[in-house]
Amino acid sequence: MSNHADLCETHPSRRRILGTAGALFAWSAIPRTATAAPGARDARLVVVVLRGALDGLSAVAPLGDPAYADLRPGIALTRDGPAPALPLDGFFALHPALPTFARLYAARQALVVHACATGYRERSHFDGQDVLESGQPGPGHTASGWLNRLVAALPAGEGIAPRTALGVGVVPPLILRGPAPVLGWAPPRMPRASDELARRVLALYEAGDPALAASLARGLDVDALAKGGSKEGGPKEAGGLRGLAEGAARLVAADDGPRIAALALDGWDTHANEGGATGRLAGLLGGLDGVFSAFAEVLAPRWADTAILVVTEFGRTARVNGTTGTDHGTGTVAFLLGGAVRGGRVLADWPGLAPAQLHQGRDLAPTTDLRAVAKGLAADLFGLSPAVLARSVFPGTEALRPVGGLVV
Repeated sequence: MSNHADLCETHPSRRRILGTAGALFAWSAIPRTATAAPGARDARLVVVVLRGALDGLSAVAPLGDPAYADLRPGIALTRDGPAPALPLDGFFALHPALPTFARLYAARQALVVHACATGYRERSHFDGQDVLESGQPGPGHTASGWLNRLVAALPAGEGIAPRTALGVGVVPPLILRGPAPVLGWAPPRMPRASDELARRVLALYEAGDPALAASLARGLDVDALAKGGSKEGGPKEAGGLRGLAEGAARLVAADDGPRIAALALDGWDTHANEGGATGRLAGLLGGLDGVFSAFAEVLAPRWADTAILVVTEFGRTARVNGTTGTDHGTGTVAFLLGGAVRGGRVLADWPGLAPAQLHQGRDLAPTTDLRAVAKGLAADLFGLSPAVLARSVFPGTEALRPVGGLVV
């Protein structure tokens, strides 16, 4: 089988930490005093950006394409062997390092969008990330990111206040920069001060600088929530990437916490020694699967209203290179998961991997625009109209229709 129908739906028949964890940010669309209107969905949207270009042909392998195995000696996934790929349908299979995603897919709470990309067609990481995070037609438009503009575009009314935001991390990535203000939290790189010391410092500020004391008090509240404890009561600590994801998930799960979040992870530039079912990429995907697990566990009370979108700036070459890796490419995959996702499907207008079908003779050809996927989520989760999405969130995309049916 070498072709799927246009954007068809195919139904279902710890490793090392990611090399570098980027800044994690959470955006709040609901202030402390607001509640969702009766009957309205209290939606959560988390965007995970994989910086460095994920190899979509290894993350979700088109085992049914007759050209796949010959293009990828040494890294191609297989249906058997010591680490077989996890079947999604008769054509696509999931990398074995993603068991949490496979479980959610089987529960119809996860889906894959394959052969997708932004509108960018060159191979610069800097420019590709710029386009992915800015949501603009091309690089160089770095004044704001599309996720920040989405928050700013949320309509007032129904208990949802526009232009309110909460950030978690050290420096906001481009996707979150813009008009929506930011209140930030980041896990410490040094040992935490004791709760007693925090209380004493707060008392000093209250005596001499009430404004600074108020800011510190708010920061301690956010930090306590992210740690899963309280200022008075033994916060839970967790290390590494999973601890970072758990802290963000606690904030997103809170009644008065953020509703929109973005997590940036570095290290996906697999030029050499990429590995197949095991190896470097398997370790990266295993860390990502741990992020999925953390969000699913901590967000369990809110899972039915949660959608997580995983994107990368572009894909990698269809052919393996001389160092058993892959070079900068074009088409790749996006992942969607969450209780709000209508999952158990692979969305793919599959272009094929035969020489004449490859983009510029080397890459998986993109057939689905990532912006259309993001538009579909924004429309279904938050009720933003196609006109607002094309004008404010993804400028210049009037002709690009949102992908429908992503949300239950």
